[in-house]
Amino acid sequence: MHIEPGIVDGAKIVLSYGTAAASFGLLGKMALDTIRKSGVFSLAVRSVITTVAVFCFFEILPHYPVGVSEVHFILGSTLFLMFGAGPAAIGLAAGLLLQGALVAPFDLPQYGINVTTLLVPLWAVSMLANRIIPEKTAYVDVSYVQALALSTTFQAGIVGWVAFWAFYGQGFGAENMASVGSFGFAYMLVILGEPLADLAVLAAAKTLAPLTRNLAFENRLHNAA
Repeated sequence: MHIEPGIVDGAKIVLSYGTAAASFGLLGKMALDTIRKSGVFSLAVRSVITTVAVFCFFEILPHYPVGVSEVHFILGSTLFLMFGAGPAAIGLAAGLLLQGALVAPFDLPQYGINVTTLLVPLWAVSMLANRIIPEKTAYVDVSYVQALALSTTFQAGIVGWVAFWAFYGQGFGAENMASVGSFGFAYMLVILGEPLADLAVLAAAKTLAPLTRNLAFENRLHNAA
């Protein structure tokens, strides 16, 4: 989901400053919701965990360039289900920044683009979860269909934002459209695989309930709303 340097450049990149500001507004809303439900200390602990996890996702899990961007296994819906929307959002933003600062400084000028591409789909996942997961259902009990819906929303959001930035930066030429198409097709593998990862992690959390019923994890993980 990292937009390649040069795809959006010059004066056009100014738009990403505005979208990033709006995305951080959504992050703040999700973080405040977590504080109201679980407290500041819980938010801080979970945010550290998600930041480390996101950095590892970027650097350790398989990732490869395809078309206008790179395909990463970011596991956004997994982070949401395990740690909640606020910590997941902070982890995505901070992990992305850490990865750029320590490993890929050439990505830093595109930080506004890339953080928007991550945070807006995560917010959409949180909205969808409120609608499709009944209040009496703990997250460890979500179905494959529900996990697939959350994962598809997150990954489709990433593909949609990457496509937007690519067309905004480079236009609708045949080569650019082919590059966007190849990137979107490659992300189908992530959409198919992430729900299985979600369910595997949730099954482990359910089995290890004594270790995951604490402030380091989303309260809804084991408890109905």
